Amino acid sequence: MKTNNRANLESLLQERNEHPERIDEIDAKINETFRQNYAILVMDMSGFSRTTVRYGIIHFLAMIHRMHGIVKPIISECGGTVVKEEADNIFAVFPDVKSAVEAAIDSLKQTAAVNTTVPPEMDIYLCIGIGCGDVLMLEGEDMYGSEFNLASKLGEDLAERGEILLTSAAFEKLEGDKQDWEKMELSISGLDLVVYKRLEST
Repeated sequence: MKTNNRANLESLLQERNEHPERIDEIDAKINETFRQNYAILVMDMSGFSRTTVRYGIIHFLAMIHRMHGIVKPIISECGGTVVKEEADNIFAVFPDVKSAVEAAIDSLKQTAAVNTTVPPEMDIYLCIGIGCGDVLMLEGEDMYGSEFNLASKLGEDLAERGEILLTSAAFEKLEGDKQDWEKMELSISGLDLVVYKRLEST
């Protein structure tokens, strides 16, 4: 029976709240059960509001369906696992940053290729953020952690369409040539961030 599920986490958190004298012990149990280290990819489709207002929600849902059909096989081929899908976002984890970057690049290339075969109103554009670090993983459900939050900020709020942004932690753990990345300083929600943008991402 799997123990890294939401019910078990909530039970442990309840126990933690009721027994502050055992916080260290319970925290250790939570870490042992749920903590894992991953590269985290957050992918967002650009233009949700504009597309929905102009063409309607069914049109956009069909675009999300097409996007999933393109990128989910790529994520799997690159060794990743989709943790959850929310609206036009995909959240996935990878064993290393290089694999996550490869999935991001391939996803941008494949969506660009598909865009050449469909009308402009069906074009798919992606914004991608990648972090790397420890997360509390609820298998097949969700994850929690600082690098997950940062990757979400990059993918959903800061990346422009067609961009791949890495957190500082992800960039440090990226293997291979790093010449194709530009250092940037950004600010969001009161946070000053150093991030890295891929210069040739398509």
